[in-house]
Amino acid sequence: MPALFGGVVPLLAGLLLATPSARAASLAEVTDFGNNPGNLRMYEYVPTSAGANPPVLVAVHYCTGTGPGFYSGTEFASLADRYGFIVVYPDANVSGQCFDVSSPQALRHNGGSDPTSIASMVNHVVQRHGADADRVYVAGASSGAMMTNVLLGDYPDVFKAGAAFMGVPFGCFATTDGSGWNSACANGRISKTPRQWGDLVRAAYPGYSGSRPRMQLWHGTTDTTLNYNNFGEEIKQWTDVLGVSRTPVLTDSPQPGWTRTRYGADSTQAPVEAISVSGVGHSLPTSGMTARVISFFGLHQATPPPTTPPPANGACRVTNTVSAWNNGLTDNITLTNTGSSTLNGWTLAFTLRSGQAIISGWNATFAPTSGAVTAKNVSYNGTLAPGESTSIGFQATHTGDTGTPTEFELNGSACQVG
Repeated sequence: MPALFGGVVPLLAGLLLATPSARAASLAEVTDFGNNPGNLRMYEYVPTSAGANPPVLVAVHYCTGTGPGFYSGTEFASLADRYGFIVVYPDANVSGQCFDVSSPQALRHNGGSDPTSIASMVNHVVQRHGADADRVYVAGASSGAMMTNVLLGDYPDVFKAGAAFMGVPFGCFATTDGSGWNSACANGRISKTPRQWGDLVRAAYPGYSGSRPRMQLWHGTTDTTLNYNNFGEEIKQWTDVLGVSRTPVLTDSPQPGWTRTRYGADSTQAPVEAISVSGVGHSLPTSGMTARVISFFGLHQATPPPTTPPPANGACRVTNTVSAWNNGLTDNITLTNTGSSTLNGWTLAFTLRSGQAIISGWNATFAPTSGAVTAKNVSYNGTLAPGESTSIGFQATHTGDTGTPTEFELNGSACQVG
């Protein structure tokens, strides 16, 4: 198996600008933390600043790394001293020191293997230290980033947010031959629609209807170990899971070489935040990045940030296909009720691109003919049961812009697009 993130410990160790020379607390191994099907080792750092009911951060190392190595090679412990949260460092404890993110057991809730062991670690910390079960987070690099994606899919009831440095989407590394390595995924050759990626996450915990954890994603543009294409696939997956548009609400550059996009909200704790780092390979995180992780989690705050609620009843998914010619086009729209309640009457709101004007429509009434348009059901398709779809569409003129609407709302609730 190729090494993920191997040889980077010296780089990280040299970047500990915020780590004090001595701490009153120290890293400790926990030898009996409960159900451990992955045969992992567990290390914990409980700072003297941790008060009653402290938050928990699980920090997951890369291939060839260890829990103690990730402790000494990242800034999480010094940040824990400052803000009073507990850090748990899982240790893969196998040849190559990679985590299982490939087996069928690893890709389902309570399925066994490494994710179940890590969930046991969290439960142990909550019980032993009185930690706050409503403020549990996970961050990881490379193999640990892949595990971060897996843990958020397997245990949305445990983790409130995750941060993945140089990872791949949940399920991308799945294998059927017993191997822990998926070359097609590693090389960025697996691409799925947002819904397909989202369905992999939802299938990990059938029947779960609670809040979903937020996700922060980091990737270097010249990564040759886990190809940069995986960054875009992760964005597809988590915007779909969290029910937010893939059109960023913010694009900026908080540091030279960084491109940050936020999805669903322009806030420090957005549902999804993605940071692309130009000209950097498989060597993240570097100094200062972990502090931004802490802000995204809200661990610098006395009170937790709000959770992201599940898509409301009446939420929908929209796919649409445009066929264009000279100065005309048709747009075929498929509307799916992804809520848990039957819709009895619906309106679908969207905004046409500049210069487009509807001249006719089918299976819905459209008004007005340009700008912000509302499509209302007709008599025979007003009832949509959960999971049921209907097809509508329109013909329009255009003045050159033949693009599709990028955002839709069903009865006032934002839809997933794609």
